[in-house]
Amino acid sequence: MLVNFPLLIVPVVVYNLFVFTTPQGAASAAEIWTQPVFSLSMMSGTTWMLTMGDLLLLCSLILLFIEVLKATRTGASSIVDHLLSTAVFVACLVEFLLFAQAATSTFFLLMTMTLFDVIAGFSVTIRAARRDFGVGPDASF
Repeated sequence: MLVNFPLLIVPVVVYNLFVFTTPQGAASAAEIWTQPVFSLSMMSGTTWMLTMGDLLLLCSLILLFIEVLKATRTGASSIVDHLLSTAVFVACLVEFLLFAQAATSTFFLLMTMTLFDVIAGFSVTIRAARRDFGVGPDASF
């Protein structure tokens, strides 16, 4: 069952933990994700800074890559995985539209990654199924 677990729910939960558990007097949701994690002096003389939002999105991209790799599986378990990924996207979309804490560019990009997960999952699975069953213009019966 853990194979069918949608990995992109992890950064969504992390985001929600940060923005919904922040005390009222603390920084707003947008300010949390602009906090620097570290900075690095570049050879050009400028300073490159990695923020909390950037770090969350980097981890999300890695998880998205794993999700696309998982989409190459065929079988009944892949359908469950796609349905769960679709549910994560719908939950993110609803949260983005209804909650002020989710109306940030960090959450929008995170939600977009969940949409790409859904589209890539179905596309890759359909493509793999066509090859397995020999369906298409080159198939001969």
